[in-house]
Amino acid sequence: MNSLSPLFRRFALSVCVTLCASLAHADGAPSYKVGATASGSPFTFLDIKSNSIQGVMVDVAQAVGKAGGFSSEIQQTNFAALIPSLTSGKLDFISAGMLKTAERAQVVDFSAPVYAYGEGLIIKADDDAQYPDLSSLKGQVVGVQAGTIFYDQLNKLGIFQEIRTYDSIAEMVRDLSLGRIKAAVGDQPVVAYQINQKLFKGVKLAADYQPVNVGDVCLVVRKGDSETLARLNQAIAGIKADGTLAAILKKWGLAAQVTP
Repeated sequence: MNSLSPLFRRFALSVCVTLCASLAHADGAPSYKVGATASGSPFTFLDIKSNSIQGVMVDVAQAVGKAGGFSSEIQQTNFAALIPSLTSGKLDFISAGMLKTAERAQVVDFSAPVYAYGEGLIIKADDDAQYPDLSSLKGQVVGVQAGTIFYDQLNKLGIFQEIRTYDSIAEMVRDLSLGRIKAAVGDQPVVAYQINQKLFKGVKLAADYQPVNVGDVCLVVRKGDSETLARLNQAIAGIKADGTLAAILKKWGLAAQVTP
């Protein structure tokens, strides 16, 4: 028994060193405040049962955290307030259905892309008119979500009687179904998902409409935050390579548009 004691002591010491090192690493792992919206299914939305934000970009944030060795605290924020909250330091990065644009890139930095999509044109379910582009809606009252690139798109055209803005797509769709606006422009996969889930009733996507604002969905960090950006990009590369990202997109019905 005494002859085994030195071996046992060495084994116990080795376990202690390994455990202490692991705990030190865990204690030193960064924790990020991540901005997400409650009204952008399937990218981000409030799950009533769990009273938590769920969706594609929540799964992505958790996956890159696991791959990058950090934890993420999801914070519910209105879409229009996401970038201001990021630049003011209330958030560390954004994980939502936010497209990369030249205008946004002037004030924030974007990670490698995780998905790509464009706008969809939402019309009433009984509207059988053809809408290959937005010129078909000249002189009409249309709706769009505040803070999105689609508002800029509509505003630059200058052909509408009125452009009404909404805090959420759900509010916009409600006004459309009630006939308060003629049509609305919103995130195509978000609207398609809601319609397929039978959450949006009395409306449909114009089948012949061709989007012009197709862009990449990325994680978003403060301008010049190279450390966080590098950590996120390395993690994104990892979840693309091992199939994790493809599995997340497939889970939410978006597998057809995996970005390279």
